[in-house]
Amino acid sequence: MALLEVRNIRKSFGSTEVLQDISFSLEKGQAVSIIGSSGSGKTTLLRCLNFLELPDSGQICVGEEVLFDGSSSWSMSEKEIRRKRLHFGLVFQSFNLFPQYTALENIMLAPQLTQKAQVNADIGQIRRQAEDLLEMMGLSNRADNYPHQLSGGQQQRVAIARALALQPDILCFDEPTSALDPELTGEVLKVIRDLAENHTTMIIVTHEMAFARDVADQVIFMDGGVIVEQGDAKTVINSPREERTRQFLAGYSQNTAAPG
Repeated sequence: MALLEVRNIRKSFGSTEVLQDISFSLEKGQAVSIIGSSGSGKTTLLRCLNFLELPDSGQICVGEEVLFDGSSSWSMSEKEIRRKRLHFGLVFQSFNLFPQYTALENIMLAPQLTQKAQVNADIGQIRRQAEDLLEMMGLSNRADNYPHQLSGGQQQRVAIARALALQPDILCFDEPTSALDPELTGEVLKVIRDLAENHTTMIIVTHEMAFARDVADQVIFMDGGVIVEQGDAKTVINSPREERTRQFLAGYSQNTAAPG
């Protein structure tokens, strides 16, 4: 049984249909990369999965729990939305760290907030977990630094640790390297590669085609709000079946080809 099932998701903003009948599944421990040009619906799909937007119709299931079902009269309280959002961790392209908190405090904040209603909330345990996550990110010596004291790559690694702190079922990345200088991109991609090798279930919206091919189990190519092609990562990137996919990848390789 798939860990994540997305069925027939649709989302419109006014008269513009941004997602049209999106369906895919993801097994536990797998990574899927979503590629496509700007405006193809990739980020909106992630926002729907994380309940930052509500789909207009369709179904989202994690495990045996139906998180969203637009086929019936479906309503959710803010409390329910917050609980269902915990199935997903989201890493934004612009880091979105809280500037007034240190790296360690940024990671501890969400677990502290979710446990504040519990009488026996263990702040010491939350701190130890945050320290372990910083060590995993290679940032143990940056625990007391504020975001403005960190490079972009370091900020993004703190953001990844923060997303992992709530132990989500699925970790989502929205173009995690797009705000980084090329020399800092590699350190973030290495962290994601390590997570994939440890079988972290992930959805990665990315413009790094070689990375998508080499790290993901599946690749989904979106264009104009629809899934044009999906399948084995190496097959989709190296030998796409659909002409639109071939055009996108050919144009992409021309635009990003290194000199010489």
